[in-house]
Amino acid sequence: MAEAIPKDLNEVVTETVECDLLIIGGGNAGCFSAYEARKLNPDIKIVIMEKANIKRSGACAAGMDAINTYIPTWDGKTPEDLVRWSRSQVGGGPLREDLALSNAQELNQCVEELGEWGLPILREDDGKPQYRGAWDISIHGEQLKPIMAEKAMEAAIVYNRVAATSLLMDGERCAGATGFGIRDGKFYVFKAKATIVSTGGACGLYKSYTSDVTASHHQTWMCPFNVGTGYAIGLRVGAEFTSMEQRWVAARTKDYCGPVDTVSVGFQAKMMNAKGEYFLNTHYADQGGDKAPRYIRANAPMEEWRAGRGPTFIDTTHMDEETCHSMLTDYLNERPSFVLYLAANGIDPTKQPVEVYGSDPYIVGGHTGSGFWVDIERMTTVPGLFAAGETAGGNPNKFVGGCAAEGKLAARGALKVIAEKGDVKLDDAQVQAEKARVFSPLFKGEDFDGLTPEEVKERLQRLMDEYAGGTSQFYRVNEEQLDYALRHIQILKQQVEFIQVNTLHDLMHAHEVMERIEVAEIVCHHLKGRKETRWAGWQTRTDYPERDDENFNCFVESRKNLETGEIEVFTRPYERIVD
Repeated sequence: MAEAIPKDLNEVVTETVECDLLIIGGGNAGCFSAYEARKLNPDIKIVIMEKANIKRSGACAAGMDAINTYIPTWDGKTPEDLVRWSRSQVGGGPLREDLALSNAQELNQCVEELGEWGLPILREDDGKPQYRGAWDISIHGEQLKPIMAEKAMEAAIVYNRVAATSLLMDGERCAGATGFGIRDGKFYVFKAKATIVSTGGACGLYKSYTSDVTASHHQTWMCPFNVGTGYAIGLRVGAEFTSMEQRWVAARTKDYCGPVDTVSVGFQAKMMNAKGEYFLNTHYADQGGDKAPRYIRANAPMEEWRAGRGPTFIDTTHMDEETCHSMLTDYLNERPSFVLYLAANGIDPTKQPVEVYGSDPYIVGGHTGSGFWVDIERMTTVPGLFAAGETAGGNPNKFVGGCAAEGKLAARGALKVIAEKGDVKLDDAQVQAEKARVFSPLFKGEDFDGLTPEEVKERLQRLMDEYAGGTSQFYRVNEEQLDYALRHIQILKQQVEFIQVNTLHDLMHAHEVMERIEVAEIVCHHLKGRKETRWAGWQTRTDYPERDDENFNCFVESRKNLETGEIEVFTRPYERIVD
């Protein structure tokens, strides 16, 4: 479908859509939100605004080879056990244990529903799911996203190829959102009694080392099209954020950023350095070795490089051909291009170990605790605005099943607001101002010599990599570097008005880089606010190298002061509810 590019603002058609529930982002959590809301109330109008096409969008677009959290209740394990495990994976906390527990109580049903919808779950002879770790069950998940999307499309009206740009407000209450059509060039106004943000995490804040070696900007661990839109639009209306310093850094297959747990957990392959040492059980034995928390296992390969013991590998040479074939089949369910990469480079995993390295950092609340501060019903600090999946903070280690559960929980909370609060009003001046802002990069004029979105993005990514603890710095950062990053982010925020584009697709890229800049700013404030090192690699301060429980066994929070435009940083206490 060809782009319908308007020539000026007067040619931009505005389409207003009224609904009861608006879901921004049709990924995993968004699909389950729509499904749950329709199941509980068949009479409401549900709309999903999706930047791509819901059938293959979001972090699950390419598929998965496992569901990383499913509680084996037949072995006596409980939701409380899953909370304890999650707490151990973030070094004892902090995490929102109330959110984690409510999520764990919903988790199994969501996974079972996926199985009922057609997801192939590998099972033992007795019919129980096949485990590859303490909580991980194996699946053939290439069709995972289309399966979820089918249920969402039955429940909601889906507006594909519409990029969200802002939230609309009725006083202090969220009244919907705006977006623009990437193909039709329309300006969309979605009026809603309740809104759920489920746009996924933030990729591309940092420069990926793979862009240097593969001439590709999309060899990232996180879906490259999840750019932090939900965080950015929430920030602009004063929503509170939590734990944004708890970045996700993953050990990945080097040069192709494929999953390592597929091999290390699924096939019991150990990490090995250039000296032939299984380094987790030698150099990191006091931190748990092979059973260390995720942030240590992710950071350890980079520490080996820094210590002069790189390159680092996953030792696959113990596998026979049949086992290797099974391993490659698993990759076809999640990272199929990695199989081609091995073949193109003549790598036989039974004879050569697979090289591993650290990814660039991401903000993903389904893995770490970063995201909106929400209450038990998943409502943010903005009334009428809910968050689910990667956007909701405080509850790490949700993964696929947990994000699905959170989508359901957010839907239930949203239905209460719809029933109790009723209709909302839209301010036309607010709508018109946003319409002008959105299309401004497209109407700079022939004589204007502006910046491309790519130029601004590359400047941001290099800035974050070098001064906010990226791969080139082995994830290390100090006060002076963060101050430098924040000063230059302010410059970038001023320069976005010079971005100039000629197509609707590039207009999407323009807004993506603006959103990344806003998210990067709060990440830097959070990294600066936590004056300790709590999760090495995820959050490493060279000027505060030790953990400081006396002052920082708490949540670091932020919000934008809408009067001054400044980011305010503060803390909230950590509350233990599971013994």
